[in-house]
Amino acid sequence: MSLPLKIIPIQLLEEYKTAFNANIKAAFENLQDSELSIENFSFYTSVSAVFSSKIEGEDIDLDSFIKHKRFGINYKPDYTQKIDDLYNAYEFAKSNRLSADTLMEAHTLLTKNILHTSEQGKFRNSNMYVMTDDGRIEYVAATPESVTTEMSKFYQDLESILKTEIAFEEIFFFAAMLHLVFVKIHPLSDGNGRTARLLEKWFLAEKLGKKAWFIESERNYYNHHKIYYNNLRALGLEYETLDYSKALPFLRMLAASL
Repeated sequence: MSLPLKIIPIQLLEEYKTAFNANIKAAFENLQDSELSIENFSFYTSVSAVFSSKIEGEDIDLDSFIKHKRFGINYKPDYTQKIDDLYNAYEFAKSNRLSADTLMEAHTLLTKNILHTSEQGKFRNSNMYVMTDDGRIEYVAATPESVTTEMSKFYQDLESILKTEIAFEEIFFFAAMLHLVFVKIHPLSDGNGRTARLLEKWFLAEKLGKKAWFIESERNYYNHHKIYYNNLRALGLEYETLDYSKALPFLRMLAASL
């Protein structure tokens, strides 16, 4: 592949394609919307919002959220409001083209009840560390001074890939790699994981159409969240020394959702 990419690594692309399961395309073609979906309610958007939120530790279950969203059952705002916000961000993505601007608009929506308005849809200007439950640093993200430069390269690559016709298996490779690189830059004060998982699905939908929104990738990541985080950690402790040659286990999780 001759794409002139600036930050998205492609050294694993051929190995990824060689091991790509041929049945995944058929599984994708067979996807269809749920009978629960109606004009103002999407079952699979609910799945995405609930399980992406659960990965981040939100105490919500799918059944309760469907009752809330589909049937109008009222819960305490603290139980549903962050998931409502993420649901709205997915719905926004479904009706807008993916770009640097719209991704930050989506971040503004999904962090409505997480961040102060001054930090919604904006790059962070402070150091960022990912911590373990017992308070140890497990990852040091890109420095605040480098975030703008790294994200400029990221967005240039995103636009380049969106404009280029690529094969089915390459679409899944780049969707997962965009997710991974975004998380590793960690450009936002909060909501990086939620935004990255939305970005991944959004990219798939840009390339493959609306059926991509039916892929239960967020549920798969949550069901295997220990593996998901182990695969993220495998690349290294610090942004400057990440080893993307170890990214295959993470990249394969998206296609495994099918």
